[in-house]
Amino acid sequence: MTPERRDAPGQAPDNGTAASRARDFFSVPAPVKRIFDRFPLVTYPPNDLPHIPWSDKRGNRLFVFTDAAGARRGRPSFNPQCLKWQAYLRFVGIDFDIIPSNNHASPSGALPFLLPAHPVDNNAPIPSGRLQKWAIEQVHCEEEQQLDVRFDVYASLLDHRIRNAWLYALYLDPENFDAVAQPLYVHPSSTNFAVRTTLSVQLQQAARTEILKTASYVDVGALEAEASDAFEALSTLLGDNTHFFDRPNPGLFDASVFAYTHLILDEGLGWKRNRLGQLLRRHENLVQHRERLLKFF
Repeated sequence: MTPERRDAPGQAPDNGTAASRARDFFSVPAPVKRIFDRFPLVTYPPNDLPHIPWSDKRGNRLFVFTDAAGARRGRPSFNPQCLKWQAYLRFVGIDFDIIPSNNHASPSGALPFLLPAHPVDNNAPIPSGRLQKWAIEQVHCEEEQQLDVRFDVYASLLDHRIRNAWLYALYLDPENFDAVAQPLYVHPSSTNFAVRTTLSVQLQQAARTEILKTASYVDVGALEAEASDAFEALSTLLGDNTHFFDRPNPGLFDASVFAYTHLILDEGLGWKRNRLGQLLRRHENLVQHRERLLKFF
């Protein structure tokens, strides 16, 4: 009697048998295959932007972090990046409606973005990186970066020193996170406890990761000291002028500074510990600059 053939360990299997087994393993059962044959794979176009009551307006629409009441009344956004462009468009005289939104609704994954009243590029939304170029084309205002070589140098103070201190104050300070960040960014997203917890962890981790791009660890004292130096430099730059770089009207740099100074000094946000506010109030000209620009809203 011939024993049944088995492939011994270390011995190459029979090619025919192995191929047959592979086909059997990966093959789709006939009944299932017949079902999928009736429903071929289809690639659908991207989803349209969600319809909300403001979607029917025909003017320019700027999508930012805000609530419904703030959008109706044109209040400043509670997000610095959104407020920067909201303020800039107002300063250069462009009319627009504010639409409450979030990063998940943005085609680029970040706010703000703008849907213009007169479509360009097949009505594609305009991300923040192209908003200044679009605004210049609309009202023929000048581009500040080309008018003053100091623009980029001082802008780095906002983009790094002040921003990092802001990230810590809002997201990593436990009391401020519970009192300010969660009501603004977490609670409106969901009523589910697990979802809120996950989102809170993600926000705090994202802030920590951003700070650690320029530091080996999160040093609160160092962050506040750098922010203090940045405020002093900005105060010196502004001097006795009404606007930065002695412009007759506020421009992009004024909007960039206002985006932080307004929110830092806005007690309506519910700050529990506001060390940045204490540092900023040492410079009266920056405080007055914020008050003047707030009148646009």
